[in-house]
Amino acid sequence: MPRNDQGIRQWLLLRRLEASAGATLDELLEFVPEDYPKNSRTIRRDLEALEAAGYPLITERVNGQTRWRLMEGFNNIPALGFSATELMALTFSRNLLKPLDGTELQASLSSALNKVAAALPPQGHEYVRGMEQIFSVGLGPHKNYRQHKQTIDTISQAIDKRRTAQMRYFSASHNTTTRREVDPYFLRFAGGGLYVIGHCHLRNKVRMFGVERIRSITLTDHPYQMPLDFKVEEYVQDALGIMRSGRRIELELLFSKKAAAWVKDKSWHPSQETSLLKDGRLKMTLKVADNEELVGWILSFGSQVRILSPESLLSKVKEEAKSIVGAYR
Repeated sequence: MPRNDQGIRQWLLLRRLEASAGATLDELLEFVPEDYPKNSRTIRRDLEALEAAGYPLITERVNGQTRWRLMEGFNNIPALGFSATELMALTFSRNLLKPLDGTELQASLSSALNKVAAALPPQGHEYVRGMEQIFSVGLGPHKNYRQHKQTIDTISQAIDKRRTAQMRYFSASHNTTTRREVDPYFLRFAGGGLYVIGHCHLRNKVRMFGVERIRSITLTDHPYQMPLDFKVEEYVQDALGIMRSGRRIELELLFSKKAAAWVKDKSWHPSQETSLLKDGRLKMTLKVADNEELVGWILSFGSQVRILSPESLLSKVKEEAKSIVGAYR
């Protein structure tokens, strides 16, 4: 049984129990979709697990049948009191969700925030409006996924049910569209874009796919199992931003005093190590994938950075800089 089946099934049971005055074992069995493993013994274990997790379940005999329900009042938890900083965080989190407008994830989170807002007193709303005149959120460049709602929903179902998906995918680097079967492991939001990380049957390896490049996608009946040792953070650890292809290299950079003033305060990659020199310049070392994204990132600093090593990367940056100059002649 996939590891997340149990969690999803228990979540569904909890929804059934909180939406009614209770349910019998047979009613709970009917509520769980056919796609998830279920039998009387499994449901009883799930109920015990929910109780162990702190959910106040009550059993009672009605017309000779045992019914389970949530403790009275648990469905209507009193509104919480929010501090000023918590109000700010909740308000600004709406703006952080803008790239996901039109998706189920954004809709669910927005619904939760609306409920929180409805519970706030008038003074709280006035405070939030005042804060919006002081603070703003800048997301920077990002993609819009409103038109990809159905694609994201299908991917989410495939991940939940551990089912292989068939899709037509456009490769920007090869300018071609191919049919693929993919076992989706995770949806990852990074660099202003949403990506699917999963095993590609065509390439026989784990790949990353841009959601907006999926031309069509359908869920199959073929189950898959994600390797137990697969960890998404390890998979993307070499990526400076999005691209993780290319061999891992250790590079050493030297930033000018002018650039060091702001470069030193930002976390560019988990592997980075920095040291501020006596003359104000900054030395930085990174262990990342050697690819076009890395070259572009270095060039973004212009003349304010020098590559100390490796020599191979220095050559690539020089060639790209020459191409840029040539394009403006």
